[in-house]
Order: sequence, then C-alpha cells, then structure tokens
Amino acid sequence: MKGWMALVFCVVALAACVITTDAKELSITTIKEDPYAMSRGSELEGYCVDLISQLSKKLGFKYKLQLVKDNRYGAMDSSGNWNGMIGEVIRGEADLAVAPLTLTAVREQFVDMTTPFMQTGIGFILRKDLASEESTFGLLSPFSTDMWVGILIAFLLTGLCIFLVGRISPTEWAEPDTEKQSFTLLHSFWYITGALTLQGAGPHPKALSGRLISAIWWLFAILLLACYFGNLNSLLHSNNKRVSIKSFEDLANQDVIDYGTVEAGSTMMFFKNSNNPVYRRIYQHMERKKSFVSSTEEGVRRTQEGNFAFIGEAVSLDLVVARYCKLTRSQEVVAMRAYSIAAQQGSPLVKNLTIAILQLSESGELTYLRDKWWASSCVGADRPHTSEALQPHDLRGLFLLLGMGLGVGLLLALLELLSRARNQAKDGKKSCCSVLTSELNRRFGSGGEKAEQDSSDKSKA
Repeated sequence: MKGWMALVFCVVALAACVITTDAKELSITTIKEDPYAMSRGSELEGYCVDLISQLSKKLGFKYKLQLVKDNRYGAMDSSGNWNGMIGEVIRGEADLAVAPLTLTAVREQFVDMTTPFMQTGIGFILRKDLASEESTFGLLSPFSTDMWVGILIAFLLTGLCIFLVGRISPTEWAEPDTEKQSFTLLHSFWYITGALTLQGAGPHPKALSGRLISAIWWLFAILLLACYFGNLNSLLHSNNKRVSIKSFEDLANQDVIDYGTVEAGSTMMFFKNSNNPVYRRIYQHMERKKSFVSSTEEGVRRTQEGNFAFIGEAVSLDLVVARYCKLTRSQEVVAMRAYSIAAQQGSPLVKNLTIAILQLSESGELTYLRDKWWASSCVGADRPHTSEALQPHDLRGLFLLLGMGLGVGLLLALLELLSRARNQAKDGKKSCCSVLTSELNRRFGSGGEKAEQDSSDKSKA
C-alpha cells in the first residue's frame, strides 16, 4: 500500500513540475561574449543561445532571454551581496543563468548548478613576438621559408639562363666544333654565386644578351642583400626588447609586459585564493598595478596593442587565437574547471537540465555546437613589417624585374643566333630554317658535346 502511495506521489509531483514548467515562461539571463552570446540585429546568437534552444526542445519549456544588467558573471562583495548573473538568480530576477559560468564551490553554496556542458581551464594569451623564443637559425629569420624557396628558384633559373645564352649566342660561342664553351652549367652557377658575394667570377659574358642577364642579376643580388641586412638589423633590435613567455611562472618572473584578468571573475578569485606562490605573485601584481579589465573584449584589445597578457578561460582564448593570427595561447593550462547552468537553490529544473545536458553530450550535439561556433578563420592578421620575416610578395617587384630580364636576355640570344643563321643562309643559298636547326643541333646536340669533350682532352694533354 505504501509503495503504491509513493508511486502516486511521484507521478503527481512530476506532473506538477511539468505543468509548472509549461505554464511559466522562464527568465534566462546571459552575458554578451563571443561566441556564447552575440548580437545579431535585435536578437542574440551563439553557443549558449543554441544550447538553450536545444534544452527547451528536450524539456518543453518556453523562455525569455535577457542580458545581465551589470555585465558581470557574478561575485560576492564584502557585504555578502552578489552581483552579475549569480546575483540575478539569487534575487529571483532570473530563473536560470546560461553562459560560460564557471562552476565553483562558492557559487554552489548560493545557487544550484547543473552538470558541466563544457570543460576548460585557465590560460593566457599574448602577442606571438613576446611568446616566441630566439631561433637557433637566427641568420635565416630575415626571410620566410617561402622567400628562401623563391630565392633558390631564382638562382637556379638565372644559372640556367646564363648557360643557355652562352650556348645560343654566336658572340659567346661562334664555332661549337672548334671553340671551347666558357659558360658551362657549372661555371654559370659559379658566376652568379660570385655576384651574390659581390665579388664576381670570370670570365664575364661578352654578348649583349649575357651582359643584360648579368646586370639584372647583379641588381637583384644587391637589392636582395640590402633587404636581408636591413631586416636582420631590425630583428636584432627587436630581440633585445623581447622576453620569452610560455608559462605562468615566466609571466610572474618578468616585468617587461603587464598582465591582467576580468575583474571580479572566477579567474581573479582563483589567483586571489591560491596558496601557490607563483599564482599569489600574479594576483599581487594585478592588484598593485590595477591591471584588471572589465571584459574579455577589453583584455583582447589590450593584448593586441602589445605589452599586455590577458588571463582567462582557455576555451574562450582558443577562439580569440583562431581569429587573430598575431596572438597565441599559452600551452600551460591550470585550474581545470567547467561551465555550468545556474539556478535558484532547490529549483526542480536542475535535475532535468542535468539529464538533458548529458543526453546532448552523449548524442554528440555539444561537440557539434563547439565545432560550429569555434570554426573560425584567422582574421585581423596585421603583422608588423619592421620585425617579421619578409615574404615573397614583399619583394614581388624585384622578382618580376629578374624574370623580365631573363626573358629579354634569352630573346636577344635567339635573335643573335637567328641573325647569324640568316647571313649563313644568304651566303650559302640555303633555307634559313635549316641553317637555324643545324646551328641549334651543333650547340645542344652531339656536336656541341663532342666539341667540349675534345677541348677537355686537349687541355689534359
């Protein structure tokens, strides 16, 4: 009998809960933070907005979403009063707080919180030039990898063009059957290498086409060296002001850049209440310098301006780094924590919300929402040209000049050979095309190779 009465009581209680949930429109407070809740015209969108929508579909409740009035998450002041979203829930101004709200022991004493819908920790972001280490190959740093590849390609093409001009031009090699070819492939590369060292290596080209390519390559080499040493000097001066910061201990042991976190947030409370000497020093520094910020947006803005590191939730900082390429997040993440939904103590909603969140997690819906709102390209990647490696597009005019010079040089060499072929055809009363073909075969066929071999044998003898 008692069992039946208990069952009836549970059914009645559950029905009352559902009726209450359906009848009452829930008031939900949140905070504007990218990508959890963002303005889209007169409405809000984001991870938490989609999460609320999914939960309402599962539990069948209606809701009204509003932004927290003081733009704070929630902390208790000296008089014991709570502000922010936690304060609104405690005072009954909101039924739920759905936001990147960290689950803490202090908050759990005054509100009920559901099972976490997202795991995170505490990290910090700063500019890449402050976080990077000095490279072992510092002499290569003035140019990017793409730039070095471009220079190598330019070197190979120029050496090949010098070689081709030396073979094609009659001024360089008039009689392939008897003369020795000066510009072999090996000597061509040696010649342009000498130009890179501003020394030169003889013999020098005699034909107009060869001299044109040589002059263009010398101009290319001089301007390239000027850019290299100019950027190297800039990098060396910037490295003198650089400090490598990769951990919270590195952050606490330096005084070059300032750092801070959101005022009155759970991250600030973690450093304030920590017994770890490093974390205590970090809080004391922030308290002494009054380096707290009012919001994550302000922290990101100050970090972009330089000489500032913003400390915050790692999952939020990951999105910032994905959108701003010149920023980086620390590899070290401390104080692993989680985001939960807050409700008034004793609220019947907490149990149902916890079950619904677990169902969304098991079905992969939470992972889908994370991928949806964290999938962002790198934007705003303005880089300081004075302290970063030069890219190929920075010197595209110089590469274009070299390419045009090589093309004109080869064209002149072909015109010289064509002029010689026409004169020979006129004297021998032959076809110009047959004479030109014969000349090309003598220079690039077996005839040219035999001439070089005979010259090599004579030199050995």
